[in-house]
Amino acid sequence: MNATESTLQDLDLTALTVEAVQQGFASGAFTAESLAHACLRQIEAYNSHYNAIVFLNDAALADARAIDVRRAAGEKLGPLAGVPVVVKDPMDMVGFPTTAGWSLLHGKSGGVDLYPATDSPVVARMRAAGTVILGKTNVPILSHTGTHADDSWAGPTLNVAMAGRVPGGSSAGTAAAVAASMAVLGLAEETGGSIQNPASAQDLVGIKPTIGLVPNAGVMPLSGNRDVVGPIARNVRDAALCLDALAGYSAEDPKTLAGVGKQPAGGYTAGLRRDALKGVRLGLYGPGWRAQPLSADAQKLYDRAADELRAQGAILVDDPFAGSGFADLREPTAGNFDARGMESVPYDLQKYLERLGPDAALKTFAEFAEATAAQSAFGPGGVLHFMHRLPDFVACLGSPGTPPALPEFIALKDAYLRIVEDVFQRHQLDGLVFPQMREELPAVRTGAIQETTVGELNIAGLPAVTVPAGYYASGAPFGLLFLGRQWSEAGLLAYAYAYETATRHRQAPVLTKAAG
Repeated sequence: MNATESTLQDLDLTALTVEAVQQGFASGAFTAESLAHACLRQIEAYNSHYNAIVFLNDAALADARAIDVRRAAGEKLGPLAGVPVVVKDPMDMVGFPTTAGWSLLHGKSGGVDLYPATDSPVVARMRAAGTVILGKTNVPILSHTGTHADDSWAGPTLNVAMAGRVPGGSSAGTAAAVAASMAVLGLAEETGGSIQNPASAQDLVGIKPTIGLVPNAGVMPLSGNRDVVGPIARNVRDAALCLDALAGYSAEDPKTLAGVGKQPAGGYTAGLRRDALKGVRLGLYGPGWRAQPLSADAQKLYDRAADELRAQGAILVDDPFAGSGFADLREPTAGNFDARGMESVPYDLQKYLERLGPDAALKTFAEFAEATAAQSAFGPGGVLHFMHRLPDFVACLGSPGTPPALPEFIALKDAYLRIVEDVFQRHQLDGLVFPQMREELPAVRTGAIQETTVGELNIAGLPAVTVPAGYYASGAPFGLLFLGRQWSEAGLLAYAYAYETATRHRQAPVLTKAAG
């Protein structure tokens, strides 16, 4: 056994950070290739139990070796070079089918394989950053739920942080892979809770960026007006470094033009300070935001978190949205979920399929609908059957090639943003800090995650950062959500970092191997 192999045997992958990875490379403790080997061994040991990764990248070791060659040649590499990552299944990656968790879009399950001709911009950016992409992760059918991945062709993903509880969705596999230390970082994507829910459910950090900061072209859509890609990590600094790689203009996604000039000089880690909460004014969750109270146990943990924030110098403002009319704007469409803005999905899918390339098995929404007619997503009993309740959906379904105007959604977004701006100015707020969930994480197949801002956050297009904040008596994770105005990611990350550094709530999970 050589020195590098010995070091890797002693390496605690559960505590591995981006900084520790780069220190290991610099000291010669390990190489990108040997680290990738270690993560692949972790996958071999634990993935059959947690079912986080559905496709392994056979080129991962070669990609890692290429990074080692560049480093040995003296090339100046970025902070993510050689870092093992995973990618959510709906993100196009050359050489892999994009299945969106659906057996009808998975050849080996009897469906149609959709192979992209080019990487999605976010995957391309991770490659350009020198990350080692280990594989793609599990999701529920069409990423339709923020609670689980139970209906995926690959089977359910399990919660790494708390056995027997839902893993969060739809980025369930990405969260589980990061929580189980199969990778250091993971790419997730949110339309309605799909970053913040699994991050909080599995005791991780997640960043849901402002709409337009990160391109989402080449990602199988639920809503071009709400979808956004962001990182999931085990700590705030790692997530911030990943956001640096993801953010920025892409000609493939014109709405990213709005983000030009909105990124901080020096990147998202530049403002991470231990004292970042001192003097910061943060609004608290209350009925002015949403008329759904916290459970008694959640309230106790939230009260404790509030005391921790005050101890760091934060000034907390009780229910700043009271009397603003904000809560009155919410209209749940499917259960507790407000889906408005998703009615454009036929058009969004049409544009996504066109991007796949000339050799794609499906090139239009009509072909997509025909190929999936046996389990129509929009028909009775389909995972997106509730879309018919949304204004403009029927018209969009009838003419998927026509760009939808969505006047009611645009008016709603405008109303949300105007109230947020007014409340922030009136109370001189720097941000908000909510419990990410209103009550304890449910047991598998017993109910949905009860969050505090899925719908409001996604319709308005606001950013948020999820950070671990303790545990219920059962051991289930409790997470905080720092959220704020558009483009306020740098500040939110600074607050989350200061809180994380002061409290150190997150504990590495005890991992379970598959029986037998």
